[in-house]
Amino acid sequence: MNHRMNLSSAILVKDNHISIMGGITAAVNRVREHSHLPLEVETRTLDEVKEAVSLGVKRLLLDNMNNEMLAQALKLIPADVETEASGNMNLQRVRSVAELGVSYISVGALTHSAPTADVSLVFAWEE
Repeated sequence: MNHRMNLSSAILVKDNHISIMGGITAAVNRVREHSHLPLEVETRTLDEVKEAVSLGVKRLLLDNMNNEMLAQALKLIPADVETEASGNMNLQRVRSVAELGVSYISVGALTHSAPTADVSLVFAWEE
């Protein structure tokens, strides 16, 4: 199930946005000045999780965290905040991550690591 259908249905504040704005607080405040769309913030550390939670962000992307760090992060996040585990995710890891209690899991390997099919279309034209 997709949590957003396109770029206009929610705003995702990624690491690049956070870096260019000088931190999560500045990035979130800027977005909130200009939009009332649902907001998701990418976090990579426990300190970033704490900062996003303190700002009242209602959806956190927990990026490139191992299961131990995910478990620690989830203890810091209120029950009404949705969580999405992402980064270094594969189908073999999904069950163990789901059992930790995240709301969503993004498995990029479904698209960026999918095998390709060699398909060609050959026309045999007769003179």
